Amino acid sequence: MRFSKNVSAGYLANHMARLFATGLHKRIQPLGLAPAQFMVLLELWAQDRLTQRDLVQRVDVEQATMANTLRRMERDGLVERRPCKGDKRARIVCLTDRARSLQGPATQAALAQNTAALAGLSAQEQNQLNDLMARVIATMRRL
Repeated sequence: MRFSKNVSAGYLANHMARLFATGLHKRIQPLGLAPAQFMVLLELWAQDRLTQRDLVQRVDVEQATMANTLRRMERDGLVERRPCKGDKRARIVCLTDRARSLQGPATQAALAQNTAALAGLSAQEQNQLNDLMARVIATMRRL
């Protein structure tokens, strides 16, 4: 079988993700955010005070990538890293007031990007696409 990018789920998913990220970046850049920061903020808005290790697992990125993202977020006043009482090696990542204030505008920007990107699909197709992507992600996490 010959490889064709037009029927490669991996190629298409990567291409779609890059386009989503570009669109999201344009929408959240005025808020002073980047897509990688937004992914971390989504996790912290859902549950504040996570360790870097928790964030690595939830966002599915490398430890070094997360460390660099958190360093930039700390520099930008979005998070603070505090010592973990139970583990002297670990640090707890905490939202700042600035990050909390961005939750509404940033999530609205993401919703606008999703709405624009999926405008060519019916509501049923959008639900089906989301379900299929979630199933593929779950499968890949088990590999």
